[in-house]
Amino acid sequence: MSLAEPVLLAEPRLSVLAARDVPVRSVGTLGPVGTSSEQAARHVWHGFAGSGDPVVRLFDTYEDAGDALRAGDVSHVVVASAYAAVSAFYMDTRLALAGAFIRDTPLYGIARRRGAEVPAAPRIATHPAPLPLVAQLLPDRFTGHETVKVTSTSAAAIAVRDGVVDLALTTQPSAAAYDLEFISRTRTIRMLWSVFTAAPA
Repeated sequence: MSLAEPVLLAEPRLSVLAARDVPVRSVGTLGPVGTSSEQAARHVWHGFAGSGDPVVRLFDTYEDAGDALRAGDVSHVVVASAYAAVSAFYMDTRLALAGAFIRDTPLYGIARRRGAEVPAAPRIATHPAPLPLVAQLLPDRFTGHETVKVTSTSAAAIAVRDGVVDLALTTQPSAAAYDLEFISRTRTIRMLWSVFTAAPA
């Protein structure tokens, strides 16, 4: 196999570097309920802990999750490698990379409040990382759009539920949690996820 050929996993698995040395008590990541990160954190729990109900703590930002890890409030944090500021986690000497894995996200799509009318040029809430999907998924009938950046895919869904914007680029779990319906086709994203623990003292 040449170095240029991608390596795809038949089943998503954790590539563990040092995580076995840190017992899993809880996994922190980006919330609220319904984010791709929440699903990835549950995968981390099952991959490292192996059994029991997942103990996943959701935070407003990845940085808040990192603060909880530094404070000892969670034992692991999972961060999407597509997150623009993930480098801060790699550079922080108080944190240690414990593992990485490839896992598809839940389905993404553009959603509205159930049965709501949507203008021809809607305002669309999205997390910055999956922003390119807006152009890919927005149906052709729309004449234009304005994007509004929010902190997570679930925050985008909440903004639609609360009437702040017309549409959200969000995940299937978030759409279900906040009673939205998709008006576009849906797709997953093949994502690399990084798992961090506190660095050894």
